[in-house]
Amino acid sequence: MADFNLTSSDPSTFILTGVPGLEAAHAWISIPFSVCYMIGLLGNVTLLFVVGKEQTLHKPMYLLLWMLALADIGTSSSVVPKALCIFWFNLRGITVDGCLTQMFFLHMLSVMHSAVLVTMAFDRYVAICNPLRYTTILTNARIAKLGLVGLTRAVLFILPMPLLLSRLPFCASRLIPHTHCEPIAVAKLSCGDITVNRMYGLVIVFAVIGFDLTLITLSYGLIIRAILRISSKTAHQKALSTCTAHVSVMLTCYTSGLFSTLTHRFGQGIAPHIHIILADLYLLVPPMLNPIIYGVKTKELRDIVGQCICRR
Repeated sequence: MADFNLTSSDPSTFILTGVPGLEAAHAWISIPFSVCYMIGLLGNVTLLFVVGKEQTLHKPMYLLLWMLALADIGTSSSVVPKALCIFWFNLRGITVDGCLTQMFFLHMLSVMHSAVLVTMAFDRYVAICNPLRYTTILTNARIAKLGLVGLTRAVLFILPMPLLLSRLPFCASRLIPHTHCEPIAVAKLSCGDITVNRMYGLVIVFAVIGFDLTLITLSYGLIIRAILRISSKTAHQKALSTCTAHVSVMLTCYTSGLFSTLTHRFGQGIAPHIHIILADLYLLVPPMLNPIIYGVKTKELRDIVGQCICRR
């Protein structure tokens, strides 16, 4: 305990407490953490390998899946290894620079993840509403450019977040009641005014996520209108089935993400360990489910994965 207090007073170090109130259960909590992480890592690495190796999958939709898998791996890997070090070895210290770096990559990849989902919605819109022009509108080069735009946007929006935190004076307490460096949890350790930090966090939520959800809603509104104009019920079902995987992934990502963010900022009556568990589920569940959802719903991908497994 003396070592813990000494480290927590080090001005160059923060202490991540893990899940406050459930310290005795950290070993048990680490089991679903590690299982979900390994399943997600295996699924996404398999997706990257198969799409990268098979020339027949070098198409816009699969390139978007490749980007999504990269974002999923980066998002979970920026947090879970450190969380497992806390649960297994009680290694709670993290430098200030390390904390800000973790924060930047975590949220930058989350914004990039959202941009990929928007591009996927546009992909489904073109495939259903302009099928004859699909190959001319969505080329591989254009998908790569859209990915670069999404990455640039993510960096520009998230970079001010750690920079704003780095200018704050921090008090004697260096304990962050979380498994990772969550911006508001870090800001609350400051002795200074954190109004700008709070406001910027809300700007990110509503300007980035709100904007992305608006574009996705607009795309699906146009898709539904196009589907309703089709007289054949078989064509209805076929058109809707092409969107099922994307809708499932969106519901998984946005629902858990928004609920976690808003409860952490406005849910003062909710127990701290519930906040932490919700935030961690957002980082664990979507990366684990996304490759499974697309593997089950996309026949071409499923068949090629099956062939690769049978060969080996």
